[in-house]
Amino acid sequence: MLEGAKKNHEKAVCFLRKSMARIHEENAKEEVKTQEHMEKRIQAVLSLKNSITSNREKLQALQAWNKAMAFEAKKEELKRREAILAEGGNVAKEIFLHKRLLQHEREKQAFREQQKSRKIEIVSRILQEKASICKQKNRQSCSKASKSGGKLKDSLLWRKKTWHYIEKSCKHPAGAISQLRCSPAEEQADGERTAFVGDDVLCESVEDEKEKDETLVEPEFPGLWSQECDLHKVPSEDKDTKQLALSVVKREIFEKKMEDFQTTVSHKQIVSGHEPKGRTFYSKPSYVHFKDFDVGKIYKKKIVLTNASYSVNFCRLVGISEWLKDFITIQFEPPGKMSPGMSCEVGVTFKPAIDENLEGEVMFMAQTGSFSVPLKCTAKTCILALDKVLIDFGTRVVGETISRTINLTNTGALGTRFKVQASAGDSSTCRATAKSSPGNTALKAQFKLSEQLTQGALSFRSDLDTDNAHNLMEPSPEETSHEIMLGKVTEGEIGPFSSVKLQIIFVPAIPGAVRAEFVIVFDNSDCKPLCFSAIGVSVDVPVWVPNPNIDLKICMYDRLYQDCVVIQSRAKATLRLKFEVCKELSKHMELLPKTGYIQAQSSFTVQLKFLPRHSLPQDAGSYFNEETSVLEAPVTILIADKTKQVNFTVHAIVTTSELEISPAEIDFGYCTIYEAVQTNVTLTNKSILPQEFGFVELPEFVEIQPNDGFSVLLPLESLTLDIIFKANKAKEYSFELTCKSESNRRFKLSCRAVGVHPPLELSHSLVQFAATALNDVSTATLYVMNSHVSVNHITHAVPRIGNGEVAPVGPTSFEFYVPEDCPVTVMPSVGTVLPGKKSLIQVSFRPTLSDQLIREEAARRLCRAAATGAEIQKKKKDEKREGKKLNVPITRQQSSRQFVRDGSSKYLSSSSSSEQPESEEIKPDSEGYMAAQAFLMRNFRGRFEKYIIPCFVASGNIDEKRGSENLTCSPCNTLYLELHCPAVAPSVVVTSDNGKNIVNFGDVAVGHTIIQRVTIQNISSEKLELGFSVLNPGGPFLLVRPVRILEPGDNKALIISFSPNENKWFFEALDIRTAQKNLTLSISGRGVMPSIVCSVEEVLDMGYVLAREKTTSTFEIQNTSTLTLRYSIQLDSLSPTRNKDQQRLPSFLTSSLQRTEIVGTQNYSGLSVFSIFPTQGEIVAGKSQDFVVTFSPDHESLYYSDRLKVVLFGKKTAHVIQLKGAAREHPMFVEGGIPLDVPIESLAVMLPVSSQEALKEELQEPVKSILLVLEHIEGENSLVPAKTELRVGAIRTAQFASKKNVEFSFDNLSLLQKKGFTVEFVKGTVDRGQVKFIGVSWVPPADLDTTDPVIETALLTLKGDVKESYRIICMAKVVSACAPSN
Repeated sequence: MLEGAKKNHEKAVCFLRKSMARIHEENAKEEVKTQEHMEKRIQAVLSLKNSITSNREKLQALQAWNKAMAFEAKKEELKRREAILAEGGNVAKEIFLHKRLLQHEREKQAFREQQKSRKIEIVSRILQEKASICKQKNRQSCSKASKSGGKLKDSLLWRKKTWHYIEKSCKHPAGAISQLRCSPAEEQADGERTAFVGDDVLCESVEDEKEKDETLVEPEFPGLWSQECDLHKVPSEDKDTKQLALSVVKREIFEKKMEDFQTTVSHKQIVSGHEPKGRTFYSKPSYVHFKDFDVGKIYKKKIVLTNASYSVNFCRLVGISEWLKDFITIQFEPPGKMSPGMSCEVGVTFKPAIDENLEGEVMFMAQTGSFSVPLKCTAKTCILALDKVLIDFGTRVVGETISRTINLTNTGALGTRFKVQASAGDSSTCRATAKSSPGNTALKAQFKLSEQLTQGALSFRSDLDTDNAHNLMEPSPEETSHEIMLGKVTEGEIGPFSSVKLQIIFVPAIPGAVRAEFVIVFDNSDCKPLCFSAIGVSVDVPVWVPNPNIDLKICMYDRLYQDCVVIQSRAKATLRLKFEVCKELSKHMELLPKTGYIQAQSSFTVQLKFLPRHSLPQDAGSYFNEETSVLEAPVTILIADKTKQVNFTVHAIVTTSELEISPAEIDFGYCTIYEAVQTNVTLTNKSILPQEFGFVELPEFVEIQPNDGFSVLLPLESLTLDIIFKANKAKEYSFELTCKSESNRRFKLSCRAVGVHPPLELSHSLVQFAATALNDVSTATLYVMNSHVSVNHITHAVPRIGNGEVAPVGPTSFEFYVPEDCPVTVMPSVGTVLPGKKSLIQVSFRPTLSDQLIREEAARRLCRAAATGAEIQKKKKDEKREGKKLNVPITRQQSSRQFVRDGSSKYLSSSSSSEQPESEEIKPDSEGYMAAQAFLMRNFRGRFEKYIIPCFVASGNIDEKRGSENLTCSPCNTLYLELHCPAVAPSVVVTSDNGKNIVNFGDVAVGHTIIQRVTIQNISSEKLELGFSVLNPGGPFLLVRPVRILEPGDNKALIISFSPNENKWFFEALDIRTAQKNLTLSISGRGVMPSIVCSVEEVLDMGYVLAREKTTSTFEIQNTSTLTLRYSIQLDSLSPTRNKDQQRLPSFLTSSLQRTEIVGTQNYSGLSVFSIFPTQGEIVAGKSQDFVVTFSPDHESLYYSDRLKVVLFGKKTAHVIQLKGAAREHPMFVEGGIPLDVPIESLAVMLPVSSQEALKEELQEPVKSILLVLEHIEGENSLVPAKTELRVGAIRTAQFASKKNVEFSFDNLSLLQKKGFTVEFVKGTVDRGQVKFIGVSWVPPADLDTTDPVIETALLTLKGDVKESYRIICMAKVVSACAPSN
């Protein structure tokens, strides 16, 4: 058994080791995989970071480029505006038309792009269908010869059908020519657009590519699925076994291909839960373009395919378009699996065999679907264009010869021959007969005709097609214009990428407008004819003005404008000319010379002078439009011996040069020499021309802003100017300001003011506070100075108002008036400054949120809460109704929740049903008010406010009792203090105590310490390093635990302690400093000296009591301070140091002068003789507390005593009371005189004596001796005796209530009487609880020896429950009046 157990144990250990090893291997593999995964993630994060950085740089560059382009656009617009203004055009209209033109161009471009994309889409679909049909035909054909022979033919046939379909479907709405090679330039541009648009068309989704592939697969057996292929069916009688076998083989091949295609169906890539969108492979270049190829040559290009997916992908070549297989060869080695970002190369070889354009695509298959790269082959073409389609010769004289050129440019790679001819048909010469006097009408007709010709030429070119090209080349000789003709070059060869200049000559022969149309035809059939037009106007007047419209632009009244008018002559003889201006304008316009001679075929210059007067609107009549201020003045040139006359027109816009200043007079009023007074004037330009102006020759005490009074006023513009006046001395000012315009006109502005020199001055009239956070304080200091020490106005300037009386020398008072809602404090606001002195002023700015704003926000929040509560209540009611309908059982937890919700909904409904509180009803200490204040403070955006504080000045001293009522101040002497107060949101706020920045400790007893916590929060988005101001080291406040770093949103607590050492108020400010803003905590507290009043001052005598009985007494302590006092009552007999004090020498061993014993006789039982209730508690301010003292002795003694201390707050002894009491075994006592026994008891306990021993003692000596001392003062009236007294008392007690009263009697009085002593009561009785006073007097006898005292003894006997005897020792002596009494 043991051996079997051991073997089993060994096997188990072996298996356990193998298991542990396997587990360790698995853990190691998992760790390796985890590390690899982490490395991949780190690399991904780093690559993402790099891509983000690069994208950010690209975005910044793009933004900078956009800004630069916007800036350039603005500059262009400004230049355009300036050019339009310089030409005198309408700026708004021209800008609007320009924007409309740009918008039209953009829409036109977008339409072209849309048409091009549609064309590409249609072409791609047609080509795909063509490829599929060709594939079907190739598979169905049995003969290779027929297959090779019909391939090119079918390809050309399909290409022609494709372009015909495109021409029909994509024809332009305006009738534009849709052709393959209409214009070489357009073809090149369209090819580029096709490349870019083709990317968008071919980059379709994977699902669209699947559908396209399916449509290409289906037609492989057209006879099975479509009835359109009935023509390809073979008659049933011709079928044989071979055909059946062939069909079976084809079907098996088709099924196999279908299975292969299904296995290659794309799979979606899902990375990190997201499916990538867009193309998975990008090609560079995006499309392959073989441009301007030659047949027979070989061209090669390379394509780089990049994996743009998020995972490993593969790529294999599917093929190319069917019609490209004879010309395109692809070199591609499958790279296998490609990681994201990897790329492979594809070689494309093109060997052209035909001179035609080819388009197709290279198709690939990836794991995520198929994609293709567009391929285009473009043959050499002619791209011909003209630089202009209209040649305008302008107005020319009959007999002149004018030449113009037009450029024919070929931007294609193929040259051709051209021929320029005049066109036929409606493009023949058109003429408008000119009138004898060419003027404005002829010019307008010419302008309209040129516009019509331009539009006709454009429409003619757009409507031209190939069919009428031959008609254009055969013009009619009768209709051909001989005035506009071609130059030497009419035909020739234009090579590739070259241009040819064509000359057009205009020789006017008949007056009128002439138009000619020309057409350029080319040998290349693919090039359409190009058309252009030429227009011109001819006149037959021998004298003409080259510029018939003299435009003087904009002119001003009373200014001379001159221009030269050039007159040309085509006559062959000298002519005499006379120049006439209409009578209405003879006062304003003149031509010099008025008569002149012009030589044959030469020019003559006349000087035109135009000086418009202000009477021009009345004199000109119909030639002047008062609304537009436009002048059109006709001028006539008369030719001698000629009936015809030449007219030209002078155009001008006449405007005024007036500048209007409003108001025309300024009164600045009273202005002190320490401030500036500003007023505004409006300067209006009445002209329609910009005018420069400037205020010149300004006095030194006047300033004009902006730009120092120099600027430019646009037409009819008004500008507000600030006129700043600063008096330099006290006097009356009256002056004029001169505004000078660009036309050297002067405009006056009258001004007057009174300068005031006030008696006081401010060291700073402007205080700019730093940005202050809410509830923070910024402080600035300045001085109010009185520099008026002498009335001598010769040596220095003296205070006065204008030229008035000088202010008196003496104390001068001031008062700052701060508005009520201003968050500014001026300390002191009222004061008096002596001559030659200055007073310090402290200005504090404490920005806060207005109370009204906080109340309104609180009211809004309450309204929102009420509305939300009403919605919740409504939803819960609906839920309850649905729950009742469904009768669903509710668990205990659900029912408890429902109960809580119902309770809250009731509360909300009650709050919402009641009227919403007004903002005035919200209390400042309510939660809503505090929440609104915290919300506004956290969302404060900052504000800037400017305040002007007036300071009133009066001569004299302010009476503290009456104030400033006895002083009179002049408003002219008022000083002004300007304050700039920016307020910002705080970085740190107080969250404790409802967000208050005030820490008030209240009343604290002197010598005690109280701690408070202040919680602060960082409401900014930055980490703050806090600093704190230094509190007064000798003060009572101490920052126990500061906070150094505060993260965004963190809350931390500051601990501040207060330990007053004096009876007064303490104030300090603790600044919590950040990098930019501060938070000020106002700390205050009052140290209060605790004070009480006790009804017992020093001694509380409990009187006599029987031993082992009790008596009580009450005294009162009143709290006369302003804080609650915490007290404790202490007895010296219970002091913990009493045992230590008892180790000293007994007090009876010391002299009487050194005895300071306080605690007297104590009980034998160890219990305290005196007890007080209560021993501790609190006394509220102004209240009182009664204390009960209980006296309970346990044996007879006359020297029970103790000391009671009233201790406040456990530290300070506020009051001390001496407690005394006496105890007797019998209810009677005698007191008075001087006791002769020892006041300290023996340390041994005296046992009570027996009754027999007591009877024996009665017969013995008296129990006690009492010394009575009587002193008679010598020199006074001898009849006045010396007096003293004894007190005999009976103790009231229930123990001896049935017994009689106490009796007393004196013995041996005869001896006393002999020596002059007299006793008032010899015998008598004393009731219980009463005291009998027995008076003893002494008159010295006549034979008395005053050197020695008189001593005599008497016996006093008391009878109560026992009999007691007292020895009364009477000692009398005579003392002098000046001797001190002992």
